[in-house]
Amino acid sequence: MNTDQKMRQSTSASAYGGRAGTDAGDGDPPVRAKRFWSARRVPAGIVALAVFAVSGLLLYDVAAVRSGRPAMRWREWLADQLAARPLDDPWIMSGAALLAALGVWMVVLALTPGLRGLLPMRSPGAGAGAGGGKDVEDAEAGVAVRAGIDRASAGLVLRDRAMEVPGVRSARVDVGRRRIRTRALAHFRDLDEVRADLDTALHEGIHQLGLARRPALSVRVRRSAKSKG
Repeated sequence: MNTDQKMRQSTSASAYGGRAGTDAGDGDPPVRAKRFWSARRVPAGIVALAVFAVSGLLLYDVAAVRSGRPAMRWREWLADQLAARPLDDPWIMSGAALLAALGVWMVVLALTPGLRGLLPMRSPGAGAGAGGGKDVEDAEAGVAVRAGIDRASAGLVLRDRAMEVPGVRSARVDVGRRRIRTRALAHFRDLDEVRADLDTALHEGIHQLGLARRPALSVRVRRSAKSKG
């Protein structure tokens, strides 16, 4: 018995609603939601403390030199090295490249939202027919309501939905920002039927999560040689 006979596999790679990020067929219009921005308090605090320490040390050294005291040895050594080494020196070039990379990294941190593990959800006012009651009243009154779900929690919810499908023995759901990958192991029923039911269950689960941007869905179902049927 060769490898193909030992492992039967059925694969489905279908985008939710025909294309990632669209909601065709479920009645909900697409929603444009902004990502959550990370506060980044720890990096900002570290940078502020470093700048404060270096600035305070330089200010103290300059004040000491102005009062007639000798400069610190490290500043004298640094001034001598900068005066003696040419601009094309490897150490000068390496230091400049390191500082430039650090500056680019800080600019990227300042301009990107971060929190890649948090997926924005629909606001209560998105789609007037979907919600009702107090949520719609708050949306009409201009109350800003934003919600999000982390990718790990979304994966657990979808995994529970996958385990409810008859024939699924185990399942693993990896939720990304643009694609949800599901791998399931079936121990009875036809693989194509299990895969079709998984597609339906996960589509419904993604819809109930209320994500602002619907990720594409990829489902893979397999059965090992030890499984019967």
